[in-house]
Amino acid sequence: MNITARISQTPMSGYQWLIIALCTFMNCLDGFDVMAVAFTGPSVTEEFGLTGSQFGLLVSVGLIGMAIGSMLLAPFADLVGRRPLILLSLALGTIGMFGAAMAPSVTVMGVFRLVTGIGVGGILASTNVMASEFSNARNRGLAIGIYTAGYGIGATVASLVAKAAVGGDWRIVFYAGGFGTLLALVVIAAILPESVAFLEQKRPSGALARINRTLARMRMEVLTDTDLDQAAAARTRGERAASGWLKQRLPPTVLLWITFITIMFGFYFVNSWTPTLLVEEGLSEGAAVTAGMAISIGGTVGSILYGVAARMRTPRVVLIGFSLLSAAMMVVFILSTSTLWLGFGIGVVVGALINGCIAGAYTVGPALYPANIRSVGMGWALGMGRIGAILSPTVAGMLNDAGASATQLYVGAAMVVATCALVLVGLRRYDPDSSPAVKEELAV
Repeated sequence: MNITARISQTPMSGYQWLIIALCTFMNCLDGFDVMAVAFTGPSVTEEFGLTGSQFGLLVSVGLIGMAIGSMLLAPFADLVGRRPLILLSLALGTIGMFGAAMAPSVTVMGVFRLVTGIGVGGILASTNVMASEFSNARNRGLAIGIYTAGYGIGATVASLVAKAAVGGDWRIVFYAGGFGTLLALVVIAAILPESVAFLEQKRPSGALARINRTLARMRMEVLTDTDLDQAAAARTRGERAASGWLKQRLPPTVLLWITFITIMFGFYFVNSWTPTLLVEEGLSEGAAVTAGMAISIGGTVGSILYGVAARMRTPRVVLIGFSLLSAAMMVVFILSTSTLWLGFGIGVVVGALINGCIAGAYTVGPALYPANIRSVGMGWALGMGRIGAILSPTVAGMLNDAGASATQLYVGAAMVVATCALVLVGLRRYDPDSSPAVKEELAV
């Protein structure tokens, strides 16, 4: 039995939950980064004299960076390790945030937004895999839900900093993000271990000692070189028996990509454009930030809510429900914002549901791939998902310049999110939680 299978069947220890907490902390950086741009949007637009399309492009530059980080950096996590790539990505994120805070022009700011995005993309692909690999089967959905809640926590902190900075210097928000990323770099360097699944697969120098040190902290039985040899032999037999693995995995991979694209389209539209659109609809900047904060607060709750639901039902099925409800409540939200308290309440629900969808995609995805290509698989899924994230603010900016109302933009984004449910129905036959045969194949 390999390490992944052992971890899946063993109760989780406090040390494993600590690793989930560290991954959650790093996911906070994504939430802070995206919402830092959204909440400072009106001030940045005013200072640099941007049109709607130009502001949408500024948002998209960061998302393009995330796609680059997810697709080009993340595969190295399967070659050199999850931990080294995370540290490199945190360093890039720190440089990017401080650079954006000091940018004298929108062009320079765009360059540093790209650097930040590359760092965040590398972080997300690696930490998502780490959170999945250190979780057992029973609690994996909950662990990923907690991990995904980090986005909402980071976004809420960004909204609080931005709200305090309204009428002042928007650069304070980016300085705060830079210090937070630097703190994460120091903490992760001191505490986070390497993935034991990676060490088992690659067996670098000192692998057995590193594995056993981590397993001891997880209160699991230590391994011997014979155990690693047997696991390697089982993998070799499995690879020979499943020589057509790539061809077999292509359909679910494409379906997973579409799932990420549609979810991220709606997710980044809601999180990037809400404050700016509400200001254009007549709300004050403070009220618009408050409404955006409601979405962030809801996100924290929704991710954990998804995790709890995924303990009782198949994660893919729960995700179908969340995507349909998200689409419906997005429409209800934009129709209710004229009454601030009602809009705030529904905004919490929208944030909960759309963030729950992200948690669902993060839960369903890693299970489709064996450990030796899991970072590649998820890295590319996240990278392809950024297509939706990039298109969302850019298309919204173009339609906004063309005269589309906030209601029309929200309804369009809701329709994209709703299509995710149809894709997930098609993913059923490839989902290991729905198909025991697939589960046995990936456990080899």
